[in-house]
Amino acid sequence: MAEKFEGKLEQLDANRWRIPKGSQPSMRVDGVIFSSADLIDDVISGGGPKQVANVASLPGIVGASLAMPDVHWGYGFPIGGVAATDVNDGGVISPGGVGYDINCGVRLLRSNLDADDIRPQVEKLTEHLFADIPAGVGVSGPFTFNNKEMRKILERGVGHLVSCGLADRADAEFTESSGCLDQADADAVSPQAVKRGADQCGTLGAGNHFVEIQYVDEVYDTRAAAAMGMRMGQVAVMIHSGSRGLGHQVCGDYLRTLRSAPGKYGIELPDRQLVCAPVNSNEGQQYLAAMRAAANFAWCNRQLLAVQVRKSMSQFFGARDTDAALRQVYDVAHNIAKIETHTVAGESRKLCVHRKGATRAFGPGHRELPDALKRLGQPVLIPGDMGTASYLLLGAQTAMEQTFGSACHGAGRVMSRKQAIRHAKGRRIDAELARKGITARARGRTGLAEEQPDAYKDIDAVVRCVCSAGLAGKVLRLRPMGVIKG
Repeated sequence: MAEKFEGKLEQLDANRWRIPKGSQPSMRVDGVIFSSADLIDDVISGGGPKQVANVASLPGIVGASLAMPDVHWGYGFPIGGVAATDVNDGGVISPGGVGYDINCGVRLLRSNLDADDIRPQVEKLTEHLFADIPAGVGVSGPFTFNNKEMRKILERGVGHLVSCGLADRADAEFTESSGCLDQADADAVSPQAVKRGADQCGTLGAGNHFVEIQYVDEVYDTRAAAAMGMRMGQVAVMIHSGSRGLGHQVCGDYLRTLRSAPGKYGIELPDRQLVCAPVNSNEGQQYLAAMRAAANFAWCNRQLLAVQVRKSMSQFFGARDTDAALRQVYDVAHNIAKIETHTVAGESRKLCVHRKGATRAFGPGHRELPDALKRLGQPVLIPGDMGTASYLLLGAQTAMEQTFGSACHGAGRVMSRKQAIRHAKGRRIDAELARKGITARARGRTGLAEEQPDAYKDIDAVVRCVCSAGLAGKVLRLRPMGVIKG
């Protein structure tokens, strides 16, 4: 439940607000929130500032405790929070800084279809995908993996699916970190977590996860769009899902395992949900190994969802399957912690960067980007609510300087799921969307109510703030045509 922030909030400029270091006794650094004036009331009412200040107390934190304009209350860390700790100076890793849905993320696929050509078929196409894509709480999919295969997925990620013929090299190349975090260890993942994931790789889940048929309705950077194979009127598919029950179990397991770590290492915390351990401790390394394995599972989950979407659309369009063929634009993670090198106060330092509800936004030339994207920068995928729009941006050098190469991950909630259900009472959300030309289907009874457009901030305002702050630049906007939810 969101707590009221009683401290000081100072406006630095049109897009940044500061919580001074002394606002809470335990703060080691300032808090900095990226927000425009028209979003700040939602930021405050969502409880973000209180948690930003709490995160500023973590040992080894450098720069500032950061929040993106989509920030709102989360477990320990705010959703939309970014924090970097110095690995070699007592920096900690906190499961709350990653979240329960480890490597929840977004994948964008492009087709050769035009929106005007398929618009009359969108309702049937949505129904077809809805029948084919496994979605909903506890739902299993067509892929089941034994323990030996699960180990390969957990430790090799998308690379294993390439070797199995379930992904091609372009799928891996245009996935963040090539779809695999090194030093993942399947032995750090509990048998219960493995069991929960064995039949869930290639499933959508529920909550805010979705498969969405979209079309490009605005291009801001024609050259960058063309370089990524995108153009006006083009049909695309966006997939939003994560590590399912496996990631949830990993998080829960390590929240319990690390419960005694703060006392053991003399760490005082303003909120017990910030439970953590030094990155270089045995406990910290075990959690990192398990989190990396869950992240690899999540990338495989989105890859296998893409396999099913490709197959389903090919079957639907029949002879036109060449036009419907879906090529990967990019896949980004937004619940993850990574060991990265960044410049802090003119010095290169090895950091553990927590991004919870935040997307990596590396600028042009970064060594971790694939060659085809090096001159452009990191693609940043920002889904909005199912009634408005999503955006494709490119990371900028300013993000490297101000946010450890990070940007927002979505619109950000302004209503809890319970509030959204109450707000939807007596309404037909599917009918409201249909009047906008959007076909929406959900497995769960409350799925559409929980995710109604009113439950989210204005995605256009959030993206304007990110771009105005120089963290990323707009490439194009995508509008929804058909939506599938759990």
